[in-house]
Amino acid sequence: MHQRLVPGFVTDTRMETDTRIVTFANGVVVHELIVDIDDTARRVAYAVVGGSMAPKHHHASMQVFAGSEGRSRFLWTIDATPDELAGPIGEMADQGVRIMQETLRAAPVPTDR
Repeated sequence: MHQRLVPGFVTDTRMETDTRIVTFANGVVVHELIVDIDDTARRVAYAVVGGSMAPKHHHASMQVFAGSEGRSRFLWTIDATPDELAGPIGEMADQGVRIMQETLRAAPVPTDR
């Protein structure tokens, strides 16, 4: 993630059994329990269960859908409490999406289309 999808936004990721430890450039570290990875549906679901931003409840999923003309649609759904975390989490998600878009737009287009 920190090397190929959101470089500079995420500075490190590592797995510890079923938990991904994610370090962000702003210093936030989250422990994400990997709930499900579905390669066929191109979906990953996870829950923040610890770290420096530890919400009371957190569940998120990311899924990629095939689009037209060789394009894709990315859906990122995040549920979290308490409500006070909506702003900071939303800002981080918005920034992450912007960097994903920049990274993917700069990637070479596959020639096997």
